[in-house]
Amino acid sequence: MLKCGIIGLPLSGKSTVFNVITRAGAEVKPYASGKTEPNKALVNVPDERFVKLVEIFKPKSEKPADVEFVDLAGLSKDAGKGAGLGNSFLSFVSESEALLHVVRVFRNDSVPHPENSIDPLRDFHIVEAELIYRDLGVITNRLSRLEEKKAKKKLTPQEITELELIRELEAHMLEEKPLREYPLDDEQKRMLSGYAFLTLKPELVVLNLDDTQTGDVPEISPLMSELESKNMKAVRVYGATEMELEQLDDDDRAEFMRDLSIDEPGRERLIHEAYKLLGLISFFTSGTDEVRAWTLKAGSNAVDAAGTIHSDLARGFIRAQVVSYDDFIANNASIAQCREKGVLRLEGKEYIVKDGDMIEIRFNV
Repeated sequence: MLKCGIIGLPLSGKSTVFNVITRAGAEVKPYASGKTEPNKALVNVPDERFVKLVEIFKPKSEKPADVEFVDLAGLSKDAGKGAGLGNSFLSFVSESEALLHVVRVFRNDSVPHPENSIDPLRDFHIVEAELIYRDLGVITNRLSRLEEKKAKKKLTPQEITELELIRELEAHMLEEKPLREYPLDDEQKRMLSGYAFLTLKPELVVLNLDDTQTGDVPEISPLMSELESKNMKAVRVYGATEMELEQLDDDDRAEFMRDLSIDEPGRERLIHEAYKLLGLISFFTSGTDEVRAWTLKAGSNAVDAAGTIHSDLARGFIRAQVVSYDDFIANNASIAQCREKGVLRLEGKEYIVKDGDMIEIRFNV
């Protein structure tokens, strides 16, 4: 199951953002509760294409794509050294494929900031430093074991390569730089995959504002400049307000969104950004029995798509019948017409699946 972990300092509004995304109604308290168990929710990925296919086929069952969001406990300063929830928190983070880093911008006297002031850039650095400390600890432990083994007996060629890389990564992280800023090639990434490094995970910054902060917000300018230099993306969310919007009817919600100059609800905006952050696309299988959106890593081929549906389809793969959603709609939602126009294709194993492809797998086991 693909997971997005929601991280941030205590009282940054993580649980509020979690509720905006999931409509899960997780408890929101104006203080740090100290609990270790995270809130979790499986969330459907909003997709107008899926909705349209359901309207067309009127299937007996329907299954949209989904992503799991995990609201992790607030990350205390020095967590990487065991403070606060320490390793308990960091173990939950390591299970997530991507991170949504909530940074507090909103002001609320009844919710005191743990650092006693609003400073998004400082808060961002605190959390990033804790993730770096955790990864540096993993590197130090592995380096120690490899050095100890090297002193006793000869290392394998793979261990020698790993040792050299780990030494370079240690030097990089001692400069308080995340691993995502180190130029790793594909082979090195494969070598490090078992470590579940936190600072290698894709990360989206969520700026949690209040409804008075709709224009230029001076407090976020330094952080935005730094994120731009790191090629990281930020999304603005009016956490408390958008959580309340989810309780309104459609007309009232639309009016409030216009007042806040919001084109897309925070819920949909964050889910779409998280989906992109994870490097995911959707393809569809459609018919009167079922319409389903399947999740696939971008760049995957037709056999990967077949295996996502069922291992038997990948094992006995012959070919894939493919038409893009756009071509299907443009041809009156008619497979016959798509075939006539030549936009319905038969593709082999190496075909790279595109977002929105409608696929039927032909196989023989």
